[in-house]
Amino acid sequence: MTQERNVDFGFGCMRLPVLQADRPDSFDYGKINRLFDAFLEKGFTYFDTAYTYHGYHAEEAVRRALVERHPRDSFQLVTKLPLRDFKDAEDMERIFNEQLAHCGVEYFDYYLLHNMGTNVYEKCKKYDAFGFVARKKAEGKIRQVGMSFHDMPELLDEILSRYGDVLDFIQLQINYVDWEQPNVQSRRCLEVAGKYGKPVTVMEPCKGGTLVNLPEEAEALLKAQRPEASNASWALRFAASQEGVNRVLSGMNSMEQVEDNTNTFLHFEPITPEEQKVIDQVTEIIEKNTPIPCTACAYCTHGCPKNIAIPQYFALYNSISRTTGSFSSQAVYYNNISLKHGKASDCIGCGQCEKACPQHLPIRQYLKDVAGKFEAGTSFPTRK
Repeated sequence: MTQERNVDFGFGCMRLPVLQADRPDSFDYGKINRLFDAFLEKGFTYFDTAYTYHGYHAEEAVRRALVERHPRDSFQLVTKLPLRDFKDAEDMERIFNEQLAHCGVEYFDYYLLHNMGTNVYEKCKKYDAFGFVARKKAEGKIRQVGMSFHDMPELLDEILSRYGDVLDFIQLQINYVDWEQPNVQSRRCLEVAGKYGKPVTVMEPCKGGTLVNLPEEAEALLKAQRPEASNASWALRFAASQEGVNRVLSGMNSMEQVEDNTNTFLHFEPITPEEQKVIDQVTEIIEKNTPIPCTACAYCTHGCPKNIAIPQYFALYNSISRTTGSFSSQAVYYNNISLKHGKASDCIGCGQCEKACPQHLPIRQYLKDVAGKFEAGTSFPTRK
């Protein structure tokens, strides 16, 4: 039975449509404009971007497609302070002013400390990043302060016990595969946020497309339960059904996705106990068929000294594990990508990718696995 929607839905801008796959700043503005307009026409207003998205160009794209085309009071704009990028207190000020200019606004409705974790927490304490965003809120340049968090529940508890008065909300990775995963622990992080009374915005409800492009066996289970429902709607409903969640984000790059996802929230139905049993079965199948649980956020590629296309290689590796007889075509893709990027075997083991990975994956070992699968006895063309 359809219930009144009490969970908001936001447009995630980490994976906007582009004209060239290898050019993250080659935005397809005609398509983006149509997607944004349709989202607004459905009655939704929340747009989530960040300083680092699309090779540091997403904020400018949002300005052109949203801010310059719609009244300021018709949307809510969200962006984030890149905790890996700032050098000191003065640099935070510089970046924040750049963001206002990039987005073409005088204030942000929501502003987050981006990708908080063990790797940046000490730096945030040293340069008082929490005090910085609190001051910007006091100045009226931020309406609500948040934090996107990618680490263990124990660290979240420590941060909220110390800085909880600064934070109005928390953004967490919540989806049915990561619910009990030891490297993410969605459930326990959600419980910690609830302990401190912090409403939660959900990111990665579809785990970078993993919960949309399901193994056939898993998809069959969902279709048997709800024949007309999309795989994405199951993932979105799971996230939105959790206690303490008040908003769910989804990156959309087609009109079909906008229509399907907004319909899920306009006619929201919580996950039932019977459906949860089906989700548990689907989770087992996915875990069996996904050797590398990468969400393709690409944080790992920023600053890679060998310019290795880590998410693309991991996707190809996973694709082989899900299907049969496809190695030849996947190898062709691998060879083509390696013309402009380092091969998996080019990794020098510096470890910067693992420090940046929100999923805390052993990327260096996975790259060895990829190289073993795709490079053994393979002749690669010379990169130009």
